[in-house]
Amino acid sequence: MSRILYKQQFSDDVFLMRLHAPLIAEERKAGQFIILQTDDDYGERIPLTIADADTNEGSITIIFQVVGKTTKQLSFMNAGDELPALVGPLGTPTHIEQFGRVVCVGGGIGVAPLHPIAQALKAAGNHVSIIIGARNKDLLILENEMKSIADELIICTDNGSYGRKDLVTAPLKELCEQHPKPDMVIAIGPPVMMKFCSETTRPYHVFTQVSLNTIMVDGTGMCGGCRVNVGKEVKFVCVDGPEFDGHLVDFDNMINRLNAYKDIERHHYKCFVKNAFKDEEVVL
Repeated sequence: MSRILYKQQFSDDVFLMRLHAPLIAEERKAGQFIILQTDDDYGERIPLTIADADTNEGSITIIFQVVGKTTKQLSFMNAGDELPALVGPLGTPTHIEQFGRVVCVGGGIGVAPLHPIAQALKAAGNHVSIIIGARNKDLLILENEMKSIADELIICTDNGSYGRKDLVTAPLKELCEQHPKPDMVIAIGPPVMMKFCSETTRPYHVFTQVSLNTIMVDGTGMCGGCRVNVGKEVKFVCVDGPEFDGHLVDFDNMINRLNAYKDIERHHYKCFVKNAFKDEEVVL
């Protein structure tokens, strides 16, 4: 059991929670994640990256977007409620050292897992440029937290409602064209965004690390649901990752696997919402 200590809503579908998990808070490192469950018996297990931790409070922070039944259930829970299962920290921590000039690129909810990584890179003495993007101003998260870390912060929105009207790949390309060019790029966000960030840096031969969020069940490499093709090898995101060389990831295969259960996920989401709001008219 893990108790929800605090809940904050950023937008219609994006929420922050602090969860009581003292052992995870002590052990977690940048880049690691947890798996949680909202139902006692046969509930879905979902991976969420640890966005922050407070060892004094004994808490970890997660930030999530409602995309399906389980995240919708989680969004209905409040401070004081208990999660029946919480496992972590899982995954291989981010390798942190003084690389030199590092560019951190976050798209949408991907800014949350990027935060502890950028924080650790800055603490290690790197020059850190941060690019964060979202569809519009309302969907931007952790701007102030990133501003406090970054040597340079660039904000992009698709519709131009805040910052630059650009995709994150535009300022990334500009930074790669500078002299000296970045020593490393870390990109976290939707799979398509990470794919095109990797393609943007490829001609400049800038090592680009991406953090993958695939379908997971057990988080120990046994189910095989999270497998991805990296170069000529099959890797399991939960134990070999979640971070990989973006120039080697087969993003098209990964995206196809992520879409494999979309119809089933959509069906269960609609059933849950209709049942939750059975006395109200809901448009899905």
